[in-house]
Amino acid sequence: MSFAHKHIISTKVLSRADIDLILTTAQSFKEINQRDIKKVPTLRGKTIINLFYENSTRTRTSFELAGKRMSADTINIAAASSSVSKGETLEDTAKNIEAMDADVIVMRHPASGAPDYLAHRLSRCSVINAGDGAHEHPTQSLLDLMTIKEHKGTLEGLTVAIIGDIARSRVARSNLYALKTMGATVRLAGPSTMLPPGLEELGAEVYTDINAAIKDADVVMMLRIQLEREGGGKLLPTKREYAQFFALNPENMKLAKPDAIVMHPGPLNRGVEISSYVADGKQNVILEQVENGVAVRMALLYLLTGGSDKE
Repeated sequence: MSFAHKHIISTKVLSRADIDLILTTAQSFKEINQRDIKKVPTLRGKTIINLFYENSTRTRTSFELAGKRMSADTINIAAASSSVSKGETLEDTAKNIEAMDADVIVMRHPASGAPDYLAHRLSRCSVINAGDGAHEHPTQSLLDLMTIKEHKGTLEGLTVAIIGDIARSRVARSNLYALKTMGATVRLAGPSTMLPPGLEELGAEVYTDINAAIKDADVVMMLRIQLEREGGGKLLPTKREYAQFFALNPENMKLAKPDAIVMHPGPLNRGVEISSYVADGKQNVILEQVENGVAVRMALLYLLTGGSDKE
């Protein structure tokens, strides 16, 4: 089955068949990551550029590992050390990269819509959205779906509670689209100041009570408060008050199903949105999400570039 997309900008446009193909491909690449020698010639001769205008640990590192493990030439460019600091526009930067015959640009940008803007202006390169403002983070969503499916066997019919700073969470939006496509029920919960209007129209169940959101959930996903995106407007009085009413702890976790799993896209703020008892507990799959991130990003690079033999 061929992959119908040139770019990965949003999970909203991915069909169930698209997501199934990505997850199946990622599962085959996960085996490569568990070998003693984690290297295959799949993308030899391809060039991957990681263009990051915001700080990142997990996403940038996993994209770099994904490219290198498939033998692609992988280059990391940070905006602070590039010609952006000299006033070069985003479009000029990307077109210069494309002129060097790069195959994929992986981009993180603080402006919502920046990857889509590039995708409409580059003729040869594929563009992968590695997080744009408070808009979307499709690859994080796909690795989340892979992790859930590994534990639950399916995504159809599951109840997934996503709790925290929904208004500024690109992870919540991408997961809402993808999980709904795959037949899951999605609950979004947080303080009313962190719940933007229109979530119900997108198919979400919306809660301002964490206990109601967690009750009988199969998956509980906690989100970080994104203070770096406040822009002068505070959405909560203090982190202590937030933790009192919206942190996941051993007591409220008992409301979820006994076999529920706990997820977090990272970085964790322990004692704010999640207690260490839960973050380090037997139900957490947070490091499995990180592991699956490499496999999912390998799969996407493979599918977008028409890669050949994985062996």
